[in-house]
Amino acid sequence: MALKKTTITKGFIAAAIMNISGVLIFSKLFTNPFISEFDPIVMSNFGLVMIVVWGFAYLSVAKEYRKVKWLIGVFSVEKLIYGFVWTKWMFNNDLSAVYDKDVMAGIFFTIYGINDWIFFIFFCYVFASLILGKSNKNRFDIT
Repeated sequence: MALKKTTITKGFIAAAIMNISGVLIFSKLFTNPFISEFDPIVMSNFGLVMIVVWGFAYLSVAKEYRKVKWLIGVFSVEKLIYGFVWTKWMFNNDLSAVYDKDVMAGIFFTIYGINDWIFFIFFCYVFASLILGKSNKNRFDIT
């Protein structure tokens, strides 16, 4: 299945929106202490700011992603790491304890990893299409 260039661009924009708005909404503009309480290393305020920065990075290449194929590979690795960290966190923590303290933090921890796994697959697809597209331009139509 090949995705159109406009669909891929929209995928990058969606990834950016999810990172930027997700953090800003659920962290209550970085004032929600419960997100960092339940994951003080990855989800510290600094960590949350960096997630927003990643969002702006996705947005910055949305229309020109074909020119930065290796950066898309980096995006894939980044999403793999966040997805793995979330999965490990889910196995080692009690999500209901987060909801008991703050619903917004609970929703954040419920969905952030699912989002990361979805965009990991998306970025892997785009990266593979860019790498393999050189030898099969008709199928992937990405140059």
